[in-house]
Amino acid sequence: MDFEREYHGALTLVEQALDGCFQEDGPHRELLNAMRYSLLAGGKRVRPVLTLKFCEALCGEMEPALDYACAVEMLHTYSLIHDDLPCMDNDDLRRGKPTCHVKYGEWLALLAGDALQAAAFERLAASKRTAPAANGRACAVLAKAAGRNGMCAGQYLDIVEEGQRLGVDRLTQIHLWKTSALLEAACLLGLTASPAEPSPGQWEAAERYAKELGLAFQIRDDMLDVESTAEELGKPIGSDADNGKTTFAVLYGLDRCRELVAEHTQLAKQSISRAFERPEFLCALADSLAKRKN
Repeated sequence: MDFEREYHGALTLVEQALDGCFQEDGPHRELLNAMRYSLLAGGKRVRPVLTLKFCEALCGEMEPALDYACAVEMLHTYSLIHDDLPCMDNDDLRRGKPTCHVKYGEWLALLAGDALQAAAFERLAASKRTAPAANGRACAVLAKAAGRNGMCAGQYLDIVEEGQRLGVDRLTQIHLWKTSALLEAACLLGLTASPAEPSPGQWEAAERYAKELGLAFQIRDDMLDVESTAEELGKPIGSDADNGKTTFAVLYGLDRCRELVAEHTQLAKQSISRAFERPEFLCALADSLAKRKN
């Protein structure tokens, strides 16, 4: 398996589909420009790639999941716009570019995020690549990840407990909601899009994979906030320490964090190794994220 070639193939599919979004004209053109600015700002597109590749792991094709992949990236982009706002993390740089509120102003960035969230569910519900029943299930999967028992809950705890010394259980809970939840939705959306029905074991394996992948991803993120540079990351470093946040790096130190990233990555790989006939790409993706530099 050529991991880089396969990743590029999935990434290209996503980028081409996203590039066609929000190009209509109208008196709200600046709102659409703000949405496209953040949506097309780049990044690894991990979540939509997961959606495509879980669909492929089940049915042998990525295309049935393309609308779902676009939707999960729209939802992710909305969350980044809102996370960067002055009332949240107050960041000025994202993916090496000014954040949406810096470029367009706070009120327009807020609306751009709102509109992207709505567009995500519109894309799911209206998909012609999948059956109406699957589209309904997909909306439920993404809503669960985004809402009161997912990303919003994680962001709430992240803010309300800022400056407090947190234990590992609470910190893990925050990031199971804030980070793992959307990764889990991405994986499950791929299974939902597949014309082949996943078994209960495959569904559970995807959930376990995403949870472990999310924890490894977050621990690595906390490490990079300490040891990387703003140029490498494309966003400010040291902001967690400046805001008094407890991170995995604070709790464990960098050496133990490296061990934990490896442990969670291995658990992610083990969870899918027997559930799918061809888990090689998904395992290689977990390994690549464990070693990422940005």
